[in-house]
Amino acid sequence: MGSVDEASSARLVRGLLLEYGAIIQTRLRAFLDARPGGSEGYLYDLAADYPARGGRCLRATLCMAMARLHGGSLEEAANSAVALEILHNAFLVHDDVEDESEERRGRPTMHLLHGVPIAVNVGDALAVLSLRPLMDNRRSLGSRMALRILEETERAARESVEGQAIELKWRWQNSVDLDDTDYLTMILKKTCWYTTIYPCRIGALIGTRDRAPLDSLLRFGFFLGAAFQIQDDLLNLVGDHQDYGKEIAGDLAEGKRTLMIIRLCQLASGKERARVREILGLPRAARTAAVVRWIRELMDEYGCVDYARKVAHGLAGAAQHEFSQMYSELPDSRDKRFVEALPTWVLSRA
Repeated sequence: MGSVDEASSARLVRGLLLEYGAIIQTRLRAFLDARPGGSEGYLYDLAADYPARGGRCLRATLCMAMARLHGGSLEEAANSAVALEILHNAFLVHDDVEDESEERRGRPTMHLLHGVPIAVNVGDALAVLSLRPLMDNRRSLGSRMALRILEETERAARESVEGQAIELKWRWQNSVDLDDTDYLTMILKKTCWYTTIYPCRIGALIGTRDRAPLDSLLRFGFFLGAAFQIQDDLLNLVGDHQDYGKEIAGDLAEGKRTLMIIRLCQLASGKERARVREILGLPRAARTAAVVRWIRELMDEYGCVDYARKVAHGLAGAAQHEFSQMYSELPDSRDKRFVEALPTWVLSRA
């Protein structure tokens, strides 16, 4: 998949994620610590829980790297990157409630620890808190640029919740008559917009002071984000529990329509397909380890995991091609090499 060496790209990506992630985490902690106490311990201290558990800060780092690649500074991009990290954690809290997930970053999910009502309110609080750093952009970037970034943020957030609505509808209607295009459309909205497209667009917007043609980043962001999501779905099946930070095969227990499930429903016999649909239609508590294991073994029988890997590799290769088409003329820099290495890294990450 291109000429980027996997080992060197992994070192480069890990290094910048650690470096920029440390900057983001420091600013994020300071920002959350500055919030009012109050609420008898049931709001602002809990809002800091998921961010304090760690995470790679991929989205925030991509935002900062793209700003630097386009001639901006880390300081100019810092507020937007912090806002993005806060919004990401808001989505995680809400996703865990909607998916009935049990683990997040190696610990019990917010709603299991504190109940669904409190978790929903904490997620709401994080979404609201993410607005403040964006408003603070007025001081460092000016009112016009701050408004442009807010406009981009509204678009990304809207695309994300629309994508989540598609996935939730599939589960509510117990849909199995889906194909790859359905899946890719859903993750374009749910995952790609706020994970890769939005950070790229915001970084380019900041670095060029709104002179870059942002729509040119849609294809790169989609290919990269789609490869990222499929790899994430694969890790949920085959990853190491300690490294992955969530329950292995949790997507199957939650009834998610991943590319592997969609492929299985396309290839399985009529009887097998009916049984898969029956299992997916059960409440989560009724999807026992035995039925999850049966679906998992059926996936291997029909080569669904290998198929998804091939699709992810194709998407990552397309992302690498798009990047080379857009940025081959830019001078070499660590930030440029970081973004260029991301398609290779997303396939090798644990």
